[in-house]
Amino acid sequence: MRRRSYYRGQSRKAGLPPGTLVHTGALPTTGATTVSAISYSTEDFREYHPQNLDQCIPVKGTGKITWINLEGLHDLELIRHFGDCYGLHPLILEDLVNTSQRPKLEDYGDYLFIVTRMIRFQKDRGIETEQVAMILGPGYLLSFQEGIVGDAFESVRERIRSGRGRLRSLGADYLTYALMDAIVDGYFTVLEEMGEYLEDLEEELAQGPTQMILKRIIALKREIIFMRKSAWPLREVTSALERGESQLIGDPSRVYFRDIYDHSIQVIDGVETFRDLLSGMLDLYLSSIGNRTNEVMKFLTVIGTIFLPLTFLVGVYGMNFKHIPELSWPNGYFELWGVMLAISLGMVLYFKRKRWL
Repeated sequence: MRRRSYYRGQSRKAGLPPGTLVHTGALPTTGATTVSAISYSTEDFREYHPQNLDQCIPVKGTGKITWINLEGLHDLELIRHFGDCYGLHPLILEDLVNTSQRPKLEDYGDYLFIVTRMIRFQKDRGIETEQVAMILGPGYLLSFQEGIVGDAFESVRERIRSGRGRLRSLGADYLTYALMDAIVDGYFTVLEEMGEYLEDLEEELAQGPTQMILKRIIALKREIIFMRKSAWPLREVTSALERGESQLIGDPSRVYFRDIYDHSIQVIDGVETFRDLLSGMLDLYLSSIGNRTNEVMKFLTVIGTIFLPLTFLVGVYGMNFKHIPELSWPNGYFELWGVMLAISLGMVLYFKRKRWL
């Protein structure tokens, strides 16, 4: 798994006045920025990619719900253009291009500013995360993504195209719910994949601890901490949307945001469970290493204890005195070997009886 930077690019903003646009994302600052728009009502819908971005895409007075999605935040001029078109506060534009934001909700009266994080998990790369910002206004929704290939919103687009469910019959607040629900469902997918990876890691640890397993445990624990930093604030956001007093969230949609709140609680419970499991696995690894070390030390101690009397005998008969009675014995050499073997065998049997071997 790759090394993770929690505050990537923040130093580039040091000393600059509030509202200054500085892209701090991890993605390259090259390539095209993609803008897509969907305008729909109960009867019909229209999906298109605006060609002339110098003009504002109409979002008011059309009698339809308009969803505009922008992928790629490195085009600062285009971000400024969006801010001018829809009257966005400069601090919002600054937060859009600062992709290390924690999930949050800000009420600006005429619109709501919501920041969430879309995540996916790969065994070799760990958690990949993408900031998703939404601006909910009367009859429209603006969403801004970093531009990572693939997102969780395709199912929502398909529901709009086919007219299935309540999407086409409810307002932009329900569309916001649908997008946030797709993001939270992605958390469950990540938890499931991490759970399978954790089970495999646990089986390998049971077979025997290695340095590679320790590195994988530490890396996965780092990913869990990062996911926790995304999941906990999401609970606050969904709770504020459910309990808030903004007129942009209708009563029919509040119950759905309550459902996201319940899901976010489940995600947090899963994250905390995995965190405890990883802490237990780390303790198990350290205990296994300690037990292995103790077994080695016990074996060496037993060997040393067996050789201690043998060393004493060899030392006695290795002294350089001229008159040692046993030196004149015809079979003294073999008798000494017999005594030494008897002592060794007796000690081994004693240790086995005490279950020290």
